[in-house]
This record gives sequence, structure tokens and C-alpha cells, in this order.
Amino acid sequence: MIKIDKHLPAPHGIAPVLVRRAPKLVLPFGDRSKSRLRAVLDNGTEAALFLPRGTVLRGGDLLVAEDGAFVEVQAAAESVLQVTAADGLALMRAAYHLGNRHTPVEVGRDYLRLEYDAVLADMLARLGVNAERAELPFEPEAGAYGGGHKHGHDATFAEDYAAAQAVFHEHHGESHAHAHGHSHARGHSHSHGYDHDHEHDHDHGHDHVHDEHCGHKH
Repeated sequence: MIKIDKHLPAPHGIAPVLVRRAPKLVLPFGDRSKSRLRAVLDNGTEAALFLPRGTVLRGGDLLVAEDGAFVEVQAAAESVLQVTAADGLALMRAAYHLGNRHTPVEVGRDYLRLEYDAVLADMLARLGVNAERAELPFEPEAGAYGGGHKHGHDATFAEDYAAAQAVFHEHHGESHAHAHGHSHARGHSHSHGYDHDHEHDHDHGHDHVHDEHCGHKH
């Protein structure tokens, strides 16, 4: 078994002749999102990956084994939904609704591609776009704050969301004064537009307005 602990993202500048000669590591996207993995190369060699946490491998990347040997990463064909539409606006709406569900999506010039899911296939049909099941390589967009494969329930998503909140409050929360107005009754609840709801009990001794400038974290 060879140990692989170095990652050269494409474009890496390695001579094409060396890349062609290198054994291939062919994996679906889920496995290419793991930093610790045992796999078998296309030449039958067993390999153990020990990469930095958060590493996401893409087709065309190179890996370097402990002995200096190169291994080329290739994206395996997997079950996906290929989404197309005659109307560009319909495709944008589909992308919006998929994004609301934190669904990893590959964005092409005239298509969207996501892991096959029967529920999402039904939703997309209702949105008026074509969603066909196919066996194709899957290379979704990386997360907006770094990383790659993101789901709403993943720890990595929570980290990205916290980073986004920190940026927002850095630019908005500290630069605005509190606004005061009407009174809140005790025991009221707030409903947030996320995938989960929160209820907060407040016992304010003063009048207070909750808006985008109040500086409170919800």
C-alpha cells in the first residue's frame, strides 16, 4: 500500500507525459470530499490518503505519494440529475430553489447537475425544467466561504454560516445604534426563514424594536 499525503490542484503545471503515465484514482464526488480514505488505483495498487482536513479532490488534480510518485485524480461517473430548460429564467429559478436546500450543484453554461434525488426531481418538474437521470461525473461548486461539499446539516456548513454571520455583524452590527419604539409582550416567538425554527422568550424592561439594525443575533 502506498501513502498519499500531498495534493496538487489543477492546473498544476506537471508535464502532460508524466500525467498520462501516472496511475489513476477514480472516485465519485462523495469520496473525493474525504481527507482520509483507502482506495484502489486503476493499476490495482492500494492507496491510503492522508490529506489536510477539508481537502476536496477534483478531476485533473494530482496526488503525490511518499515515494514521489504521481497519481492523477479522475471523477467517476455517478447517478445525477441533469437539469436543462428552454428558458434561462426557469433554470435560474431552479438554481435558487436548490440553493435554498443547500444542495451541492454543478453549474454549467446551460445546465445544472446534482446528485440524483427523487424528491428533488419532483420539485424540479414542478418548476417547469427538465431533470433527467444520467450517469456522469459530478463536480459541484465549492462553498462560498471555502471548502466544497456542503449540506445544511454538516459541521462545515455551520462553520461557513458562522463566518458569514461574523462578516455581516462586522459591517452592520457594530456601526448602527439601537432603535427603540413599541413594546414586546412576554413569551412571543420569532419564526426564522431557515431550515429550523427558534422560539425566544423576552422580558424587556424597555421598549425595543427588532429590525436589521438592532445588532441582536437571531
